[in-house]
Amino acid sequence: MGISLEEKMQKFIGKANVLIEALPYIQKFNGKTVVIKYGGNAMINETLKNKVMEDITLLKYIGLNPIVVHGGGPDISAALQQFDIKSEFINGLRVTDKETMRVAQMVLIGKTNKEIVSLLGTKGGKGLGISGIDGKLIECRKCYTEVDGKKTDIGYVGEIVNVNAKMLDLLTKDDYIPVVAPIGVDAEGNSYNINADTVAGEIAAALEAEKLMLLTDIEGIKESKDSEEIIPVIGRKGINEMIQEKKIVGGMIPKVKSGIKAIEAGVNTVHIVDGRVPHCLLLEIFTDHGIGTMITR
Repeated sequence: MGISLEEKMQKFIGKANVLIEALPYIQKFNGKTVVIKYGGNAMINETLKNKVMEDITLLKYIGLNPIVVHGGGPDISAALQQFDIKSEFINGLRVTDKETMRVAQMVLIGKTNKEIVSLLGTKGGKGLGISGIDGKLIECRKCYTEVDGKKTDIGYVGEIVNVNAKMLDLLTKDDYIPVVAPIGVDAEGNSYNINADTVAGEIAAALEAEKLMLLTDIEGIKESKDSEEIIPVIGRKGINEMIQEKKIVGGMIPKVKSGIKAIEAGVNTVHIVDGRVPHCLLLEIFTDHGIGTMITR
C-alpha cells in the first residue's frame, strides 16, 4: 500500500517547518563571515565531501560569506611516501625540512586546494583557491617547539604574525568563496607549513568573523571520554579548566586553543562540529539545538 495524500502532505509540511526554523538564523547571519576549517573524514569520504560543498555553496547563496581553510595531512603523507621521504612528528607538528616543504606545498596548493575549488564549482559555488603566499595573505616566522624543556627546531613550520584581512574581505564581497591552503611566507620569501586549525583561527580573528567552524571526526566536546552526552555550549573558562584537568587532550587542544584565541580577538562563537554527519554545517548553524559544541565568550 502506497503513502496516502495526507502522509505526503505532512512530509511536505515537515520540510517547510525546517525552513521556518532556519529563517531567524538566515536573517541574523546575513552578510556575516563564517570561517570553516575543513578537514578529517569529510575530506576523505566522497559522499561527505559533496555534502560539505553543498553546505558551503548554500551558505553563500543565502547571504553569508564562507571562507574555507583546508588541511591535507593524509595527502602530504601519501606523497612523501611516494617520494620515499620519511614523515616525522614532534608534539603533533610535522618536522618539515626543505624537501618535505617542497612536497607539502605541491600537494596543498597544487592538488588539495584545486580539488576543493573544482568540487565547489560543480555545486554552483565560485571557489577561488589561494595560499598564504598570495598577496602576502599569511605572513609568518619560523616556529619552534619544546621537547623536554628545550627549544627544538622542526624546520619550515610557521607561526603567523599577520593576516591580510583586506584581501579576503574583497574576495568575499565579490561573490567568491576563498579556499585557503595553510602555507605562509616570511619576510625573506621562504614558505612555511602551518597547522590548518591555527590558520583558520587567525583568519577568523583578523576578520572578526561571526563564526569559526572546526570540522572534526568527533561528535563534540564531552565531559569525559566515557560520556555519551555532548556539551552543547561552553565558555572560555570551562574550556581552560577541561584542558588543565586533561579532559581535552591530543589533537583537540590546538583546535580549542585556536578557537579561544579567535573569540578573544572578536569572533562571536566557535563550533566543534562532527564532519562525519551529512550537512553538518547547516545543522549546526540553522537549527535551534545544533549538533556539536559551541564555545562562547
